[in-house]
Amino acid sequence: MLPPVRLGSGNPVVDRRADYAEGLAEAGEFAAAADLMAQSLEMVPDWVPGWFRRAEWALAAGDRDAAIAAWDEVLRRDPEDHFGASVRLELLRPVPVAETMPPAFVRALYDQYAPKFEVSLVEALGYRGPEMIRDVLLAEGRSQFARVMDLGCGTGLLGAVMRPHAGWLEGCDLSPEMLKRAAEKGVYDALSEANIATLQAAQGGYDLVTAADVFIYIGALERVVGWAAASLVPGGVLAFSVEELAEGLGEFRLMPSCRFAHSAGYLTRLLGEAGFATPRVVSTQLRQDRGTPVPALIVTAVRAEATVRRQNDGEDMAAV
Repeated sequence: MLPPVRLGSGNPVVDRRADYAEGLAEAGEFAAAADLMAQSLEMVPDWVPGWFRRAEWALAAGDRDAAIAAWDEVLRRDPEDHFGASVRLELLRPVPVAETMPPAFVRALYDQYAPKFEVSLVEALGYRGPEMIRDVLLAEGRSQFARVMDLGCGTGLLGAVMRPHAGWLEGCDLSPEMLKRAAEKGVYDALSEANIATLQAAQGGYDLVTAADVFIYIGALERVVGWAAASLVPGGVLAFSVEELAEGLGEFRLMPSCRFAHSAGYLTRLLGEAGFATPRVVSTQLRQDRGTPVPALIVTAVRAEATVRRQNDGEDMAAV
C-alpha cells in the first residue's frame, strides 16, 4: 500500500505526457511508459513523483538497474522519503534488513488514505483487529482499565471498541488526517500527534497500552516495548497485534506488502527481556490481502514490578 504518485509536475506539457505514460503502463507497456517518463523528467528534473513512477515502471519492465537509479533520485531530492523509495529499494535486497519505516512515508501514506481508510480496511478487507484484542483481554478476565493509551490510534477503531472498558482513553498517531477522524468519533479523552518510535516514557501512567496493526511499520520493537515497560503501572498490560513471520525466517522482516512481520519467538524473548510476565501469543487472521487471509498474532503481556536499564540500548525496561 503506497500513496498515490500522480501529482502534478507544474508543467502542463509534462503532465500530458505523464497521463499518456500512465495509459501505456495500464496497457502493460511498462518499458515505453518508463522511457516517456524519463524524457519528461529532462524537462522537470526535480519532480519527485515522476522519478518514483519511472522507477515503478522500469522495475515492471525488468530493468532493475534503472529502477534503483530512479529511486535513488527520489531520495536525493526528498531525503525525508515521503514516497517510501527507501522501502522499495530495501525490498530489492535478497533479504531486507530495514528496522523501521521512514516517518514521513507513514504520515503521507495515512494522510492520503484517511478519507477511505475504514471502508478499505474494515469493509473491503474484513479487518477485526480491535475486536480481537478486546476479546483476548476479556478472555483473560481484564475488562476495566483506569488509564489507556492507544498507540497509532488511526481513525479510532480500537478506541471505539475499548471506550466502555476505559476510565481515561488517550490516543496518539503520526497522521494529522487520521487524528481528525478519530476526534470526530468523540471516544477519546485526549489525542496527540506523535511518532511512537520516539515517545517519552510516561513513568508508570497507564494500566493498558494498545497497538492494533501499528507495529507493522516498525521492525525492531525494542524501543517501543521499552517505552511501554516504563509507561505502564506494575501489573499493567501491553496488548497488540502484528503480522506473523514464520519461525526460522528471522526475528522480523519487511514483506513485499511493505509491512513488517514478526516472529512469535522474537516477541516472546523481547517481552521477557523487558520484564513482562510470560506473554500470551494467539495465532489468528486479522484481515484479507488480495483474497488471502493474513496470518497474525495477538499478544498480551503484564508489566512486572521493577525497572532496570538495558546496557545495549540505554532504554529503561521493566524487570522482575
